[in-house]
Amino acid sequence: MKKLMASVLAAAMVLSLAACGSSASSTASSDAASTTESAESTASSAEASNVSTTLNTDTSAMYLCLASEPDRLDPALNSTVDGACLAVNSFVGLLTYDENGAVVPGVAESYDVSDDKLTYTFHLRESLWSDGTPVTANDFVYSWNRAANPLTASDYGYLFDGLIAKNPALDTNDDGTYVDEAAANEAMAANDILVGVEATDDYTLVVTILSPCPYFEGLCAFPTFFPVPQASVEAADPNHENPGAWAAEAGFVCNGAFTCTEWKHDESMVYTKNPNYYDADKVTLETLNFMLSNDEAAFYAAYNAGNLDFIDSVPTDEIPNLKGINPEFQVLPNLGTYYMGFNVTSKLFEGKTPEQANAMRKAINLLIDRQYIVDNIGQTDQVPANTFVPPAMSDGNGGEFRQNTSDYTYPDADNLGYYDPSEEAYDDNVAEAIELLKSAGYEFTDDGMLSDATPLSFIYLTNSGAGNEAVAAALQQDMAVIGITVDIQAEDWKVFLNDRKAGNYDVARQGWLADFDDPINMLEMWISNSGNNDSQFGRDASGNVTSNVPTYAPQNWSEYDKLIASIKSETDFAKRANMLHQAEDMLMETYAIVPLYYYNDPYMMKSNVTGMYANAFGYKYFMYCTKTAG
Repeated sequence: MKKLMASVLAAAMVLSLAACGSSASSTASSDAASTTESAESTASSAEASNVSTTLNTDTSAMYLCLASEPDRLDPALNSTVDGACLAVNSFVGLLTYDENGAVVPGVAESYDVSDDKLTYTFHLRESLWSDGTPVTANDFVYSWNRAANPLTASDYGYLFDGLIAKNPALDTNDDGTYVDEAAANEAMAANDILVGVEATDDYTLVVTILSPCPYFEGLCAFPTFFPVPQASVEAADPNHENPGAWAAEAGFVCNGAFTCTEWKHDESMVYTKNPNYYDADKVTLETLNFMLSNDEAAFYAAYNAGNLDFIDSVPTDEIPNLKGINPEFQVLPNLGTYYMGFNVTSKLFEGKTPEQANAMRKAINLLIDRQYIVDNIGQTDQVPANTFVPPAMSDGNGGEFRQNTSDYTYPDADNLGYYDPSEEAYDDNVAEAIELLKSAGYEFTDDGMLSDATPLSFIYLTNSGAGNEAVAAALQQDMAVIGITVDIQAEDWKVFLNDRKAGNYDVARQGWLADFDDPINMLEMWISNSGNNDSQFGRDASGNVTSNVPTYAPQNWSEYDKLIASIKSETDFAKRANMLHQAEDMLMETYAIVPLYYYNDPYMMKSNVTGMYANAFGYKYFMYCTKTAG
């Protein structure tokens, strides 16, 4: 069994969702680290003691680092956890989450549900945008139509499919083209997309969905469903050429607890208390000051020097000195999976049959020593993963999804998963991997190494950050056990996100934190036209949805699309749970999604700060934090 030198992997674990990392900021004041250079200058403070006692005494301001420069701040366009953390502190939807992880009233003071669970009537409180104009039911009508509008290009546009009746003008053919292109263009230009959302007056919103949805309340608390200010959006982008332009700089209009008042790109952000927030009387902090950095050593040093009150990760080599010792170091549970993903249209599989391509992917899957990754890089009791849908996720029918039932048994019943990721099974997994590669046409020497006659190599794409690069190094050495060559390519966060989304990679680091507690969230993201389908299922090499996919990509992906659509319309929730298992089976049988471990969420927060809370989806709420002088 391969083993890596601990010193090679002494790095911080950067945790995420569909993406990892987040954006944060701090101002260039005497109390905050505004640059990496200033943070690094405090390294001696970090080395002096493993238990920090330095406290920032400015009780009106909190200084934080979530991660580096955010990709998008428009709630409809965001698809990262760091962006979601910023969104929930500056916007609020019809519903929100409380400190117990329960969905509670937000802009909607109350709501009624019809007996057939198809009609939701939301009664909105009187509240204001940060510019002082009223937030009304029509703002939600506009915002939901906009998020679902293909011209907006929201990665999450598919969330509206099957939940709210869409304009039939947007019906598509199997290849993704519109049945009536002229009618579709007219509907999109008019932002006349959804017919199931209606404002009956300024403060009453009626939503009609197509079938009962066990997670609909969770959607109403999810950023894609947040309201956005129509006047600002349309003034910044009258021709639908840059949908996120209105929120690309500080000063954009919002309706949450804080407004972004300063943004020094790639350096810092300042969020200031919004006096027009409906719950402003309970917000005691005047500012949130974010340092933008993915340099774990730098922001850990800044934290120990007292320049930061909160950091969202720590260097891995510090974890043994913190875990169980420093009460400021905490680990939250998450619903999510850190995984490796293949681009199924990659030339890595060129010349292979579908069966050979699958054998290649399965072999690479089996070569990974997941236990080593969680023990030596993660170090916060992460669990090695052998399914994509994480443990503890609900099944939408009153039970837990990851359990064998009378109607469904996982392919590997003993492990409740699809393979054995344990350290004990590693040698057998390697042996099976070699046989799979032989079936794909690769030759091996007598000592179990790839023959020079049939080399195998690929580029592993990851976002910069010591933790992710440490995982990449572990995977590189796992592959080297049998002679596979892996080159690691690390990119800045925003570049990485866009390359992955465009399919400009062979194999990439990926992560997904659930957006709500239902398996459909982990499975619908892979439909052919999803903005989160980074593995390019059901697409050609140019990213176009097509039924004529290359021979080395999974065949008949339209069947997966149809299954997901059927799940969304199924009213028998027991049957629906089984259909969700079928969808996960289809996904896992491609071996293009390679789960590594299930997420948890380590962070540090100063002892003089209370009131921060988070949920299992990685959102952190700072609006009710209280800070004392220490």
